[in-house]
Amino acid sequence: MKIAISAGIILFCFALAFGQAQQIKQINGNKISTAEVDRIVTDLMAKAKVTGLALSILNENRTVYTKSYGYKNKQKNELLDNSTVLYGASFSKAVFAFLTLKVVEEGLLDLDKPLFQYLDKPLTDYEDYADLAGDERWKLITARMCLSHTTGFPNWRFLNARTGNFDANGKLAIYFQPGTKYGYSGEGIKLLQLAVEKVTGKNLEELAAEILFKPAGMNRTSFVWQESFENNFAYPHNSNEETQGKKKKKKADGAGSLQTTIADYSKFIEFVMQNKVLNKKMRMMMIAPQIEIASKYQFPTISDETTDENKTIQLSHGLGWVVLKTKYGRAFFKAGHDDGWQNYNINFKDKGISIIIMTNSDNGESIFKELLEKIIGDTFTPWKWERYTPYNMK
Repeated sequence: MKIAISAGIILFCFALAFGQAQQIKQINGNKISTAEVDRIVTDLMAKAKVTGLALSILNENRTVYTKSYGYKNKQKNELLDNSTVLYGASFSKAVFAFLTLKVVEEGLLDLDKPLFQYLDKPLTDYEDYADLAGDERWKLITARMCLSHTTGFPNWRFLNARTGNFDANGKLAIYFQPGTKYGYSGEGIKLLQLAVEKVTGKNLEELAAEILFKPAGMNRTSFVWQESFENNFAYPHNSNEETQGKKKKKKADGAGSLQTTIADYSKFIEFVMQNKVLNKKMRMMMIAPQIEIASKYQFPTISDETTDENKTIQLSHGLGWVVLKTKYGRAFFKAGHDDGWQNYNINFKDKGISIIIMTNSDNGESIFKELLEKIIGDTFTPWKWERYTPYNMK
């Protein structure tokens, strides 16, 4: 255990000491020492008041460094470690996309067949989709549209689609012709989950355990809360580093109920980077551009604001991941965000380099830009589009 003192804050750092690289390879070919990584992380956490952070780095498609910093519960002075269960938020969508593509590979689901054709009754006969009565564009929605976020649905029906604020009306609607433009949507993933569970005859948790969790050895990962998590889990913290209440999801949700550890999620990324489970066709399709992203920001999800800022990296959405091109080859990423939880993962496929950052802090995203640049040399992540405003620019 190493104790780092910065700005009067004591950060206790726990690491997997055995077998970890002492030098981390960056995407530009340079190397950075793990001691320098520690210095960067602890310094930025102190400056931006990030309560807890878990970090993992892959070189040559395998995990070479995993370490946790700070608190899982600051109010009780309880420390975060590599086995602490964290809320994955929208990391859930990357895992769900991976599972769905396996279902497609097995011939149970066609990416371009309208989803309603897999259901037992018309979509609007399901209580959750009764709001769509009178708008038959729901008949156009396919699995490809759900995974590429082109359904026309808002992110969530309980949020105003154009502001992102809570919407007491809470009705589901289609805001543009499905398949024609990008608009991030948890509702689209929810619809796809309904179809996936129907064609497989299994619930999401069963499917995930069979295809991924058990084969990868992800023993502390689940889409529903497990009793085994009670011995070591993290609480969310607000921007003042006050400990908030913990939600323990009882229903599997492919859009946002994943509970995992930094060690376990690294195993998932290893499976993705090492080309495990999915065949070559599915792997290539997963990170191939499906739709150009021209929106100025990712959120709010329904907006007429556009930008050319991300044309140089050819920002697009694949199947479950945002994809881009860099001078170092292809890259794809997924973020996760909720109150008190801010996560980010980017993978440079042609370099075999990945970084995973998970935080239980509302201030986490404010250090993502600098962490990415200094640790792996990533200057390509569209931080403005993600609204990752640095702590020293607010």
